[in-house]
Amino acid sequence: MKQILLTATALLTISLTACNGQSVKPETEISNKDKVVALLKSIETGAQEPAAYINPNKYIQHNLGVADGLAGFGALLSQIPANSAKVNTIRAFQDGDYVFTQTDYNFFGPKIGFDIFKFEDGLIVEHWDNLQETPASLNPSGRSMVDGTTEIKDIAKTEENKKLVANFVDDILVKGDMSKLGGYFNGDNYLQHNPQIADGLSGLGSALEHMASQNIFMKFNTVHKVLGQGNFVLTISEGTFADQPTSFYDLFRVENGKIAEHWDVMETIIPESEWKNTNGKF
Repeated sequence: MKQILLTATALLTISLTACNGQSVKPETEISNKDKVVALLKSIETGAQEPAAYINPNKYIQHNLGVADGLAGFGALLSQIPANSAKVNTIRAFQDGDYVFTQTDYNFFGPKIGFDIFKFEDGLIVEHWDNLQETPASLNPSGRSMVDGTTEIKDIAKTEENKKLVANFVDDILVKGDMSKLGGYFNGDNYLQHNPQIADGLSGLGSALEHMASQNIFMKFNTVHKVLGQGNFVLTISEGTFADQPTSFYDLFRVENGKIAEHWDVMETIIPESEWKNTNGKF
């Protein structure tokens, strides 16, 4: 407990100093996206300076296993054994006041995660995430959960692409209107990074049929956020998987007006009795 308090105090001191402009570069010298990448990397390096990018007076935490505020963030860091964490942010995007990332983690075991940070006046004020254990093997098409292109392009089409993906999730995943499925894809040309599913609509269909044969069903009930930058769009949804409350984070790459590639992370939502904050998952 003493170590947790010391860590939290150090983080708070750094952030307060930063707010007074005494120890960090002016905000114009670093983008919000770079701030997030540095903050995530500090989990590995132990660097305290990136904590200055968190608003010390307002940090709302939606990871249900972490307490609110800088104290909660400090407590999380203090629980990680020294020199054990690895953090490799594969993709980072910015949509207005939001930065969202896809990261290959190793703390308390290997994990793939999506993180979302909200900024106000150059400081982080809110955080959401979804984490899933890294599978031991590649998916049926030989893909990992994070490989594939990272190039962000078609910035002018951001809103168009967000609308396309939002409609796809609503039509297919929420409403289950499979008659519209083909219109969202270029034939069977669809790259898949879900650990259990092969490429193409044929791979998706086979996986869904297999799950149904095992009485395992996936249901999307509510879409909470749609964020995007250029040809990449992330949706954050709530539903169930195998009858368990589940948070779905799905990243789509759009090409020529069609969905071309997909990455995702699913996380079971822990019972409310186990929550360490009262902000909710979404």
